[in-house]
Amino acid sequence: MTSGFRAIPPVNRILEEDAIVQLIEAHSRDAVLDLIRQNLEEIRAAVSEGADPPDLPSLVFEIEHQASKRWRAWPERVINATGVILHTNLGRAPLSDDSIQAMHRAASGYSDLEMDLETGKRGSRQSHMSQLMSQVTGAEAAMVVNNNASAIMLALATFAVGKEVVVSRGEAVEIGGGFRIPDVLRQSGATLVEVGTTNRTYARDFDAAITENTGAILSVHASNFKVIGFTNAPTLEELVEVGHRRGVPVLHDLGSGCLLDTVPYGLAPEPMPQQSVSAGVELGFFSGDKLLGGPQAGIIIGKKEAVARVSSHPLARAVRIDKMSMAALAATVLHYIRDEATSKIPIWRMISATEEELRRKSESWASFAQNGVSVASRSAIGGGSLPGETLPTWVTRIPSLQPGEAEKMAQRLRDNNPPIVARIEDDAVILDPRTVLPGDESDLREALNNIAQPNAAS
Repeated sequence: MTSGFRAIPPVNRILEEDAIVQLIEAHSRDAVLDLIRQNLEEIRAAVSEGADPPDLPSLVFEIEHQASKRWRAWPERVINATGVILHTNLGRAPLSDDSIQAMHRAASGYSDLEMDLETGKRGSRQSHMSQLMSQVTGAEAAMVVNNNASAIMLALATFAVGKEVVVSRGEAVEIGGGFRIPDVLRQSGATLVEVGTTNRTYARDFDAAITENTGAILSVHASNFKVIGFTNAPTLEELVEVGHRRGVPVLHDLGSGCLLDTVPYGLAPEPMPQQSVSAGVELGFFSGDKLLGGPQAGIIIGKKEAVARVSSHPLARAVRIDKMSMAALAATVLHYIRDEATSKIPIWRMISATEEELRRKSESWASFAQNGVSVASRSAIGGGSLPGETLPTWVTRIPSLQPGEAEKMAQRLRDNNPPIVARIEDDAVILDPRTVLPGDESDLREALNNIAQPNAAS
């Protein structure tokens, strides 16, 4: 064992290696020293258990590998060829060029984020966004926070702390990422009162559950699952009628917040903020980075007095949106105001892409891959939006020539620069052009030419 410890390279010898010198120049001596010492501690522990120490080249290679992983630019650009439009693991909605430029402006210098340029006095970061969002939804007022979970939490803390909130039993759900409606109610200081059954609830159930301690009626859109068959749920209009008659505000969690009608694109109807406003809800909540096609944000729309109450709650500052996201969201909403969403917002370009356009791309890509073929398939919306809904597409299918080869090819695609994320079906790699951005196609074709050819892995 003593000889094993003696074989471990000392720190000063490791520092002399050219690769380590380059790491120090690229980063810092202290950071690289810490990484070296961490590796040496692990090696000593392994040697004490009877393992052989690595030789110097192997140790240097491992330090280089760890440095490249720890200190790389992150998040890394990835090409999404999965066909899942709102891919949660890949960052959900990509932003429009205008939104990216707006973020750059906000980040690269000073801005009038909280100044009224006409008066020269302090303004509100919410006022401009409120005007834009009110214009596209018809709401009296709006405000924006950092995500939709925060929006709901803030509203419940404002209207229902220490009170009861009436929810349909079929809507006391987990939306995703551990975000459960009952837990949110508890954290906000409200008490959950479930009514109806899992599959059938009526307006009269809500009416019967209201007491003098009821703070709100909450309606939650089941954005990531479907209940079909023998079902019933009251309409928003019916809930609002009950709420108005009993003096209880109705709050509506829409989930995605889709500003365009999805039916013309062959999809099921998705709740729209405009419909919530027309129904007369006190407040509606939805995400910015799903079917809206913008940055992560939680958007609150509704009655002017209700929005003002929420805005003045102490929790509002804790969950407020940052300036870059606010800038990107404003630019995204402008696309809707200018009636250019399907041409400028990436996810709506993807949703509205024609089968013929997708077929041509998939056939072109197939020519770059060994045994690649163009076949009809389906693309998913994803991201907790339009559960179970898919769109017809054409994909490039690269079958395995031997068992397990598809997994290896998918890994090689992920190891590409930039990484390409595909899906695997029936031991074949599937590349869906619907979710590949126009600027990424040349990189994908080059990768296919290098990776998906005979002897590419050798």
